[in-house]
Amino acid sequence: MTSNKAEINMLLDIHTTFSKLPVTFRELVSEECNWSIPTFYRKMRGRDKADPNNKGRIIPALSKAEKEAIIRKTQVVYQELTDFLEKYSTN
Repeated sequence: MTSNKAEINMLLDIHTTFSKLPVTFRELVSEECNWSIPTFYRKMRGRDKADPNNKGRIIPALSKAEKEAIIRKTQVVYQELTDFLEKYSTN
């Protein structure tokens, strides 16, 4: 890609970046949580469920550590997107 803003197709550039976001997010979270791709999608579909051995107790789909890792990686992706979009800012 060229550094000259006039030569960059802004719509294509932004669309391409947005299209890559889900994969980037999945890779970062999977690496942080030491998950395979199938585990990522299994965890994404998971729901909290009742513990069959302890009445009234819930087994969470995601641990507290996993939730914290997901938030951290979401913030990383969000910041990278914000930094990317700065080049199109009119400020």
